[in-house]
Amino acid sequence: MKKNRVDIITLGCSKNLVDSELLMKQLLASGYTVSHDPEQIEGEIVVVNTCGFIADAKEESINTILNFAQAKQDRKINKLFVMGCLTERYMKELQLEIPEVDKFYGKFNWKELMQDLGKSYLQDYALCREITTPNHYAYLKIAEGCNRTCSYCSIPVMTGKYQSRSMEEIVGEVENLVAEGVKEFQVIAQDLTYYGLDRYKKMMLPELVERISDVPGVKWIRLHYAYPAKFPFDLLRVMRERDNVCKYLDIALQHVSDNVLTKMRRNISKQETLDLIETIRKEVPGIHLRTTLMVGHPGESEQDFKELITFVKETRFERMGAFPYSNEDGTYAYKHYNDEISDEEKQNRMDELMAVQEKLSSELNESKIGCIFEVIIDREETEYYVGRTEFDSPEVDPEVLVKKDDRIHVGEFYKVKITGSQPFELFGELYC
Repeated sequence: MKKNRVDIITLGCSKNLVDSELLMKQLLASGYTVSHDPEQIEGEIVVVNTCGFIADAKEESINTILNFAQAKQDRKINKLFVMGCLTERYMKELQLEIPEVDKFYGKFNWKELMQDLGKSYLQDYALCREITTPNHYAYLKIAEGCNRTCSYCSIPVMTGKYQSRSMEEIVGEVENLVAEGVKEFQVIAQDLTYYGLDRYKKMMLPELVERISDVPGVKWIRLHYAYPAKFPFDLLRVMRERDNVCKYLDIALQHVSDNVLTKMRRNISKQETLDLIETIRKEVPGIHLRTTLMVGHPGESEQDFKELITFVKETRFERMGAFPYSNEDGTYAYKHYNDEISDEEKQNRMDELMAVQEKLSSELNESKIGCIFEVIIDREETEYYVGRTEFDSPEVDPEVLVKKDDRIHVGEFYKVKITGSQPFELFGELYC
């Protein structure tokens, strides 16, 4: 057990990761040694940053806390602190059930942790983060919370109303990160497209992206988690005109059946969804769309599911993920619907949907053989360098396995010719 070392464990999404990175910088500035998600816990202090989105995530968070609570009882660690979404949602219950934890913090009051360690929160480091991703890319969180009222989603229960950060603060953070060597930014929020409505009284995402794009040294900007209803179409102009804004958009559609969309309270119809996709692809030629779809929502009939399958086959999303409905307490669906579809049926539907996408992904990737793309190299492995095109976000999208070449360096961009493909990865070689 190493004195003055803090091990931080981050569970859940990239938005949680940003919070952990902010905390890490504060700890480092206060004289601690800090490790993130280490293979072996060596610190006297452990901080667990939890996720509480769906049942599986909650279970993982609770099991992780319990494991470290046991480690504390066994005197393998001295202090255990827990923060994040799960504690924001279930603070009182967790305090009663796991008293071994020294203190629980919610989603937003984790800064108190510094005070509880006998340190001051350093305002000079408020926009500074200890990047845990490869040095050439970082996540950029532009807002907290969500004002949508989707039936199935517990995020607003945990994070509250939408809170946009100021453009000046966000651009300042980008400038700081560029100075540290970051070239690629994954712009994230629970809902990107709402950005600015609370602070500026109008959708400001297009202007924000332009201002980030203007920062010298920003090579790629990639946008995650757009909401389809009342989409800010001027964003498409920005994507088309700015070379460093990737032709990539992550927009969670969830479903296409009018019946299910209504039950989900998505505020958009099937025809509006189809029109939106058509407009996006027309205005930004070559764009790659990533979407997320849900199966098994209460009221989803066999016909609704077949409609969804047909939609995926005809739309041919370049990137797609899916997940089964989870009956989360505190949500509209939990209060007003019966979760009548069995877990087995939900899983079967998800498997069928992803099998369709795998075939489509195989065809789309095969069509890229012989093409030349700009690729950023993320890491070196035994047989390949591993990189991504502008159409691929870290962790969730296909990678490009590039043939070993002495001229290649991690964190740099190269022209790569695609020589082969599999459903969820490409193979290539340096193009001279």
